[in-house]
Amino acid sequence: MRRKIELLAPAKDLECGIAAISHGADAVYIGAQRFGARAAAGNSIEDIEQLCHYAHQFAAKVYVTVNTIIYDDELEATEQLLNDLQRIGVDAILVQDMSIISRTSIPLHASTQTDNRTVEKVRWLRSLGFKRVVLARELSVSEISKIHKEVPDVELEVFVHGALCVSYSGQCYASQYCFGRSANRGECAQFCRLKFGLEDAEGNRIDRDRYLLSLKDMCQIDRLEQLIDAGATSFKIEGRLKDVIYVKNVVAAYSDRLNQIVQKSGGRLSRASLGTATYSFVSNLKKTFNRGFTNYFLDGRKQDISSPDTPKAIGEYVGKVKEISHKWIKVAGTASFANGDGLCYINADHELEGFRVNRADKNCLYPAKTPHTLKVGMSLYRNNDQAFERELLKQSASRRIALSMVLSETDEGFSLEAKVIGTEVDKCIKATSSLAIEKQEARTPQRENYERQLKRLGDTQFECDDLSFNPPSFNFFIPSSMLSTLRRDVCARLSEAIADSIKVKPQANMENETHDMKSPPRATLPYLYNISNHLAREFYESCGTENIGEAFEIKPPSKGALLMQCRHCLRYSYGYCVKNGGEKPSWREPLCLVLPDGRRFPLQFDCKNCQMLVYAE
Repeated sequence: MRRKIELLAPAKDLECGIAAISHGADAVYIGAQRFGARAAAGNSIEDIEQLCHYAHQFAAKVYVTVNTIIYDDELEATEQLLNDLQRIGVDAILVQDMSIISRTSIPLHASTQTDNRTVEKVRWLRSLGFKRVVLARELSVSEISKIHKEVPDVELEVFVHGALCVSYSGQCYASQYCFGRSANRGECAQFCRLKFGLEDAEGNRIDRDRYLLSLKDMCQIDRLEQLIDAGATSFKIEGRLKDVIYVKNVVAAYSDRLNQIVQKSGGRLSRASLGTATYSFVSNLKKTFNRGFTNYFLDGRKQDISSPDTPKAIGEYVGKVKEISHKWIKVAGTASFANGDGLCYINADHELEGFRVNRADKNCLYPAKTPHTLKVGMSLYRNNDQAFERELLKQSASRRIALSMVLSETDEGFSLEAKVIGTEVDKCIKATSSLAIEKQEARTPQRENYERQLKRLGDTQFECDDLSFNPPSFNFFIPSSMLSTLRRDVCARLSEAIADSIKVKPQANMENETHDMKSPPRATLPYLYNISNHLAREFYESCGTENIGEAFEIKPPSKGALLMQCRHCLRYSYGYCVKNGGEKPSWREPLCLVLPDGRRFPLQFDCKNCQMLVYAE
């Protein structure tokens, strides 16, 4: 049996969701109007229903994020949302708050917000009935492989592309502490993209104000095979606040790569949905939003994972500045430019600056105003490619499911059978439409007309790769209008069969099913369980959980709160990690991150667990 692999794409809205499916995604994740971990990316039930209808035509799936913590006065609204999502046929929901698992029979995926980084946590989630677990972004290939070997019956979803949070997801309280905007409520103010100075215990400035917690973006397009071999099932693109151009470009790039991997697997792998996308453009990951790329911790701890000079998009390298005048800039390189391109560079003060090209004449660029900090020899990057964006704003992909058709003679008249080909399930996804009509031998050959009428599938998601006849000598006269009726009817029936093929049995409500109610892995601090309503508290108490407390958002600690748990470590970045062969630091600890307004955040280096902890002063 083939192993199915899934490309999972973000959907800010209905347009992005449809674009993701059209460009090759096997599934999309989208937020409803409330309770998603991107509060700014909410969608109506009607739009999500329309997305489900479109996705299910290709046996693709729609997952809805209901992955914030929930307050007591929101439980009724949450239950209404869950009922609506079940009614419209979403395929799963992503969950953080444990109050939800007893209130729905929709299949459950444990969001990365539940902090899934250990075998013990994944095993516990499985015991609760979770079908899939979204792993922490920080895990290595070997750590993912270990989890899969220990808990093989849980689907593992891994992030492969997009922005990185510096803290383990679900364990970050910095935004709530500083700005009253909770990351666990979908309102993160991006504390980690701020500029900090770094001081030692004696007040000595170790580093000037820089973006010390800002990370590059993840890109694992060249590592998908290793992730598949490690046991990952679903490959997730981050970006539920990204526009449709980003979605089209990134989805196309990853879908193409997965298709190549499937093709050379010798039948061992298959895509989780049906149909093949063709594109009118060549995907290029460097041409859409990125802060530079990193494999993060996939191979263990490495240098150069952060972007301390800027938290903004850098884009693709296009060459070095060759000459400058007060009116124009000449670039040394092979890149071509277009009017309106956005270019940027890192100035002598290590700050990102940018300018827009009013007019481009080959490698001679005429900006509205030449930046005074731009110098000969500096590297230029393009973070807004006008020609590329114009191409992607048009219809840029077509996705079709290949069929074989058989036109047959029957006792009552004729039948047309259509069957999906090219996948493991081609033997079972098929449909037949029959036509009761008096049979007449054709006076002239009809094969050309049969081909023309039955292969006219342009307004559907199908294309006919093979049309055969039963008996092979089939030569009856069938009016073109009736052939069209057969074609339309069999396509409608086949669409229903494809949608039915991915329907899953509703997950048993936890109240009606007995689970192994073991206590979850112990949290080091009471508020790290993120308990914000009485149902969640009752759930953890029923598990025999100790050391539970109210969520940070409900009752923040009075002082010295742990705000972030980070695998990214500044001591390592500066070359002073003794555990990894670095020098012994000359500074006196504890170190402290300092915002320009004077607010201070002491650091603690937990070398045993290989992480950096950020505290409130």
